[in-house]
Amino acid sequence: MRKIIASTFVSLDGVMQAPGGPHEDPVNEFEFGGWVFPYADDTMGSVIGELFAKPFALLLGRKTYDIFAAHWPYQDDDIARAFNPATKYVATHRPESLTWQNSQSLGSDIVASLRKIKQENGPDLLIQGSGNLIQTLLANDLIDEMTVLTFPLILGKGKRLFEGGATPCALTLTRSVVSSTGIIIATYERNGPVRTGSFASDQPSEAELERRRNWK
Repeated sequence: MRKIIASTFVSLDGVMQAPGGPHEDPVNEFEFGGWVFPYADDTMGSVIGELFAKPFALLLGRKTYDIFAAHWPYQDDDIARAFNPATKYVATHRPESLTWQNSQSLGSDIVASLRKIKQENGPDLLIQGSGNLIQTLLANDLIDEMTVLTFPLILGKGKRLFEGGATPCALTLTRSVVSSTGIIIATYERNGPVRTGSFASDQPSEAELERRRNWK
């Protein structure tokens, strides 16, 4: 069974918009495009290299696809040599406009298509960027693993990884490392529903009971 593996760069306050450069995604006058660059180091490079070391297919939302398709076919580095020949599965309403080699639309029912693809033989599917797509897949329990690189800065406004909330779930931390520049790199796997408990006393005071009655 193929895995769906997401990896994403986020600021401490959860913004994932335009990490690579100022012209990547300036929508809504986002002014900090390229915020990842000053923090890049060997640890970050090693983690990214590991993601692309094994055979993979790319799984992309349409906006991320357009950013990548305008860049990687015109590059000649290790990432370009990995991305360009890979199969790209794209969530799009405009399948006729997919011009990057080996690109194919997921069709009108993205969830059904991916459930079928996961059952087929082939390499794992790697999500890059694609925040809206990530939310759809989390809501349908389709992401098997997620690596989040959290950068030590606050961006204030911008597109967020968990924009508008997310489907509640528990996670297991399977790996973590901190880079020399302060990036916290953590890999998670799904671990069922959210579990809750309470540190409150079994015999709450009258003051506590009154507080609960008056809670608004």
